[in-house]
Amino acid sequence: MVAITFLTSIFVFAALAHETIAEHEAAFDAAVAGYFQAGLSPSLISAMRIITFFGSTQFLLPAYVVLVIILSIKGRRKDAINISIIAIVSTLLLFGLKNYYRRVRPDLPLLRSLKTFSFPSGHALCSFIFCSVLAYLVFESNLRLVYKWAIAVLLLFFSLLIGLSRVILRMHFATDVIAGFCLGISWVILSLWVMKKTEEKKQALNRALNA
Repeated sequence: MVAITFLTSIFVFAALAHETIAEHEAAFDAAVAGYFQAGLSPSLISAMRIITFFGSTQFLLPAYVVLVIILSIKGRRKDAINISIIAIVSTLLLFGLKNYYRRVRPDLPLLRSLKTFSFPSGHALCSFIFCSVLAYLVFESNLRLVYKWAIAVLLLFFSLLIGLSRVILRMHFATDVIAGFCLGISWVILSLWVMKKTEEKKQALNRALNA
């Protein structure tokens, strides 16, 4: 199931990149934008402006720093290093893809205009990864299983809201956001797989040394 999810995410990302960038297919994005445009209200815009902040660099960078410091203080140096690597490499991947596809952002944004490219959405990608990191730490805790699942679902739902806010505020096309989430899903799965394999190899080496 995990492998299927990983491959599906990669496939959807590639399909979106081909259709929207190579083929200039904009019907889906136009339909989604029109749907939200019809229901815009001052209160909705204000709420989306607050929600979108939690996917910004201004929030995520300090949040990662605080999280890594807390983990280091608690003696969880391995988790602190792994999370730092996941955050840094995913950010480099994001800007690499943005500069590769070079998609221009939507017209008439409801926030200040950005000069960075649009595809994929950094808010969608980075918020999903950060919420997944928090969900991972929650599952590593001593909470009851039902609470772990409840918190994890809420975290992932909040990341979806952040992605939605980017479309409503006309900072991204819908396909940018979907691509960002697909990339986030595949990156989280790959990161967890690498972490697991690295730990297994470390344990095997320790057993061999102690044999």
